[in-house]
Amino acid sequence: MSNQFGLLKTRRFLPFFLTQFLGALNDNVFKQAMVIFLTFHAASLSDLPLPALLNLCAGLFILPFFLFSATAGQLADKYDRAMLARLSKVIEIAVMGLGAIGFVAASLPALVLALFLMGTQSTLFGPVKYAYLPQHLNDGELVGGNGLVESATFVAILLGQILGAWLVGVTDAWGLSAAVLLLAIAGWWTSRGIPHSPAPPLD
Repeated sequence: MSNQFGLLKTRRFLPFFLTQFLGALNDNVFKQAMVIFLTFHAASLSDLPLPALLNLCAGLFILPFFLFSATAGQLADKYDRAMLARLSKVIEIAVMGLGAIGFVAASLPALVLALFLMGTQSTLFGPVKYAYLPQHLNDGELVGGNGLVESATFVAILLGQILGAWLVGVTDAWGLSAAVLLLAIAGWWTSRGIPHSPAPPLD
C-alpha cells in the first residue's frame, strides 16, 4: 500500500492523476448542473417532455464513444500521450466556454452541443489514460496506479454530482459558468506537468 500511495509523490503519476480527476469532476459538475437547469427550464426551452429531453441528452453524451473511440485509440497509438492529454484539456476549456454561453443565454442548442462535444473530448482522453499508465509505471506499480485512478474517478463522479447540484442552488448562471471554466483551466494546468510520453514505434 505504501508503494501505491507513494506514486502520488512522483511527477510521472501525480500530474496525470490530477488531470484525470479534474476532468471527471468537471464532466459531472456540468452534466448534473445541466440536468437540474433543464428540469426548471424545459418548458421554455423545448417542446419535448422533460424525460425525453433528458434521455436525449444522455444519449448525446454517450454517442461519441461509439463514433470516435476507434479513432481516439489510433491517435493514442500514433502521437505523444502527454500532448494528446493537453490537447484534450484545451478542447475542454473551449467546450466549457460553449456550455457557459448555454447557461447564461439559456440556450438549449448550445448546451446540447456542449454536452456532445464534452463526450467527444472524454472519448479522446480515454485511450490516453490506458496507454499512459503502462508506459510510466513498472509491473509492480501498475495495479496500484490503476486502482488509484479508478478510485479517484468514482470519487470525482460523486463529488461532481453533489457540486453541480449545489452550484445550481447557490449561484446564478454566471457563477456556474465560472466554476466549470475554472475546473477546465485547472485540468489544463495540471496536464502541463505530464511528462513526455511518445507513442512506441509501430511494428
